[in-house]
Formats: sequence, structure tokens, C-alpha cells
Amino acid sequence: MFIFKTIAELKNHLNSIHTNNKTVGFVPTMGALHQGHAFLVKQAKQNSDTVVSSIFVNPTQFNDPKDLEKYPRTLQKDCTLLESVGCDIVFVPEVNEIYSEKELELKNQNIEDDSWSEGKNIDFGILDKVMEGAHRPGHFNGVAQIVSKLFKIVEPNKAFFGQKDFQQLAIIKSMVQQMDFKIEIISCSTIREKDGLAMSSRNIRLTKEERRIAPLIYKTLSSVKEMAKNNSPSELIKFAKTQLEKENQMQLEYFDIVDTLTLQPLTSFNNKQNAVACVALKLGNVRLIDNILL
Repeated sequence: MFIFKTIAELKNHLNSIHTNNKTVGFVPTMGALHQGHAFLVKQAKQNSDTVVSSIFVNPTQFNDPKDLEKYPRTLQKDCTLLESVGCDIVFVPEVNEIYSEKELELKNQNIEDDSWSEGKNIDFGILDKVMEGAHRPGHFNGVAQIVSKLFKIVEPNKAFFGQKDFQQLAIIKSMVQQMDFKIEIISCSTIREKDGLAMSSRNIRLTKEERRIAPLIYKTLSSVKEMAKNNSPSELIKFAKTQLEKENQMQLEYFDIVDTLTLQPLTSFNNKQNAVACVALKLGNVRLIDNILL
């Protein structure tokens, strides 16, 4: 497995792969990897000739500086995991390799500037106005900015993302279309612990007591899926909120039932619509998200 820290080194290595018309599968990550990431790499391995994964904690998608500071960083462990599942290339750039001083300066001042904002101010219409977009201002602009940069560096044929970040997946698909990237976006199932908790890099920050409570999230989602046959979205949301708010360590941010394509809230179900229930909450000091297709 090759590990590159600079864009020049990575692109030089990838040149021969692109020249020989080998397909490149890409798995972008922020590190602190777990079996969910391993699954993405395995899927990329099955569907590509060469697999590239990036490890980069992106500062422009954190609207809370403390959240960025606390984000776990486990590079050596991450590389061991990636190698064990057949990753071919790992890209681990420093921040100044990806962003110019001006970009970082404007980010720190919360200034939007189209002259430097590659991928950052794409119009996502209504996709980024709800759920995560409403609770984390600027988050998806930061996601679009870093993913567009990485796509231009790696030039993959396919990119693999987990369904746990359902809204992010919709945002990235929209960005690919708007920026005319010739990249196939492949969504992969959420990988869960035995008790149902969605695997997340943030889970390692949970205390033992919080970790014991955490499976209530998926238990509630599963109940909502079962009840969807005979209940309206508003009734399901009311049920879910009641269940989750029973735990005083959980601070619910939102529980929404939305259309899978538009991400707009549903007031009723019909046979032509696909629905997804999405939840975000804080358990202690750790923010967790999850979803389930209805």
C-alpha cells in the first residue's frame, strides 16, 4: 500500500493508472476509521482496479471549532485497517496542502468569497435547507468544497459513500451533477454494531453509560419503520420524540421523515414516494446521526 502526503506525489503515481485505463475507486474519509469504512473500501475493491482512500479532517465543514478540535485522529491505526482490506493508495495531506492561506483566513473570519470557493457556494436548492443544513450552517458548503477538491486531485471513476450520512450523499450527488464530474457515486449500506448502533468515528467518545444508552436510536428507528404501515408521518415523529426524550442524557436536535429525493418533510405517505426517517441528537457531548428507509 502506498501512502502519499502531497498532491504532486499522488498525481504522479496515478498518472500511469489513468493512462492504462484502469478504473479508480475512491473512498474519502476523515480518519478514525471503523468497520463501516472498511466495508466501503471492500466495495470499492470489488468494483475498481485501484482503490484510493484519503484521510483528511476537513476544517471547513465544522461550524463548531470545539468539534473540530475533539475529532479523533488515529492515523497509524487507520492505515493498518486500510491495508488489511486491500486499499492500494492512501492520501494523507496536511491542511496547507489542500487549502491556501487565503482560504483558511476567510474561513476563520466566516467570510464567503466566490473567488476562492471552489465547490463551496454551489446552489443546492432545498437540499441543504433542512435537517443537518438547518442545524449546522455552512457544513455542506464545506463538504462540497473538500470533496470537489479531492475529486479533482484523484480523478476517480467511482466514489463510495455510506448511507448513514444520507443528506450528505444527496448533496454530493447534486454537486457532481452541477460541476459535471464524470464520477459514479455509489451508496453503501450503513454498517452497525451488534446492538444496532450505526458505526461512527464519534462513537469512541461515548462513555460506557452513554454507549449503553445509544442503541435506543436504532431501536426507535426500527419501531418507526414497522409502525409506518399504519401511521402518518406526524404520528411517527411524535412517537419517536417521546421515545428518545425519555433518556435525559439525549438532547434531540431533529427527527424528520422526508422524501428520499427532495429531502422535504412528508405529511402523508403514498405509493409513489420513498421515505426516510432521519435523526440527529447529542448523547452527552457527542453528536450522533442515523436514518432508516421506510
